[in-house]
Amino acid sequence: MLRRRDFLTSALASTALAASPLPLVAMKASAQPASVPRLPPAFLWGASTSAYQIEGAVTADGRGPSIWDTFSHTPGRINDGTTGDVACDHYNLYAGDVELMARAGLQAYRFSIAWPRVMPEGTGAVNAKGLDFYDRLVDALLAQGISPFACLYHWDLPQALQDRGGWHNRDIAGWFTDYAQATVARLGDRVKSWAMLNEPSVHAIFGHGFGNHAPGLTGWASYVKAQHHQNLAQGTALRALRAAHSDLMLGTVLSLQPVLPATDRPEDAAAAARFDAAWNTINLDPLFHGRYPAAFEADFAPLVQPGDLAAIRAPLDFLGVNYYGRAHVVNAPDSFLAQASFGPLPPGTHTTAMGWPIEPQGMVEVLARLRDHYGNPLVFITENGACFDDPAPVNGVVIDPQRVEFLRAHLAAAADAIGKGCALQGYFVWSLLDNFEWAEGERRRFGVVHVDFATQKRTPKASLGFLSDVIRGKPGTGIGGAGVASMP
Repeated sequence: MLRRRDFLTSALASTALAASPLPLVAMKASAQPASVPRLPPAFLWGASTSAYQIEGAVTADGRGPSIWDTFSHTPGRINDGTTGDVACDHYNLYAGDVELMARAGLQAYRFSIAWPRVMPEGTGAVNAKGLDFYDRLVDALLAQGISPFACLYHWDLPQALQDRGGWHNRDIAGWFTDYAQATVARLGDRVKSWAMLNEPSVHAIFGHGFGNHAPGLTGWASYVKAQHHQNLAQGTALRALRAAHSDLMLGTVLSLQPVLPATDRPEDAAAAARFDAAWNTINLDPLFHGRYPAAFEADFAPLVQPGDLAAIRAPLDFLGVNYYGRAHVVNAPDSFLAQASFGPLPPGTHTTAMGWPIEPQGMVEVLARLRDHYGNPLVFITENGACFDDPAPVNGVVIDPQRVEFLRAHLAAAADAIGKGCALQGYFVWSLLDNFEWAEGERRRFGVVHVDFATQKRTPKASLGFLSDVIRGKPGTGIGGAGVASMP
């Protein structure tokens, strides 16, 4: 399934730091945890964001509305009542954000492109002004020696297409492919790494099953349609782009997590197997093996037309993996999602402010599964990070020791996985900036940079200083201690 494993060497050869490092101030700590093991010299370091969560400027330069514009403006949908109308105003402030990444030593930036900015109606005419923004962003990245990694779809479907059925309409495979081809035609001379979709199973589960994400649809049948048509669109676009461009690294991004029964009851073990199929293998099996999980073949059979599974099984150059923790599952007969639901965590499990378990070893388990069952594809961790209740900035820095330790532990897990033969070649922290965190709004902060949403002031966090130290291989601060980034 994998085409070129020498990509990283050539990518890093063209990535030169073009800005001064962030000044670092030592953070006192009562104890210094174990160092992060050394990662390979060619390991790629980056940060991730998504368009609707940071760009703002939702009506600027001809952008059309997305399903998240509609959803966030519906009363009661967002926990704190905010919207992505402004978010981090990255559309206007991108240059400073790029400079900040360069000063931290980040080598790559994974961002998403807003489909409604490129094609306001979802199909047809291309909005040149919308693509102009991404031209400016890409040029700014390259000027700072940062490799752009573009994701074509991170959940912000044009509302015009939702009005035509959205991911329930089989025609969306063609609509997405047309959009992908138009975008790559404009940017592909400089952007060489492209992911098709971000977390299709999560988008299907929460946006089309539970209904607590846009577009707010519910039920098993809704989930199945959204999942199959995302898989089909992904494969169709991959094949079209592959045919038109020989110099691109093409892949996609999946959210993967080990699934364990929350108790020793047999019914919970069976629920965990169903949940694993609905979350993980619903994407992995069609992509790598050309079939849906046996548990759900009958559910998908009415949608699968001749040639679909061959189209979905499109060769990849890389797989992006988003990892946050394990799923601990119980039997739940009333749940639409394979009659399974999240259950209690093992006693003593530490959690983030989202209530998510902190389980670094689960990352090793995910990568080992890819190694053993899916051909050991070249992998980038395209999202890994944590939400904590950070303190306010003091003297130009936010001290976030919990996030520092979260990152330290997961980077150690990444090194462990590489040592066990997993083809992991890069790590993108989620997220560069505190942002609009979907249904949570602005109240949940994942960034390594603090954003004051009222003033748009950026303040680096200690976790960014830690990453900066790790990237530069500094002993005694980031790797063995905790560097704190502070802007001059």
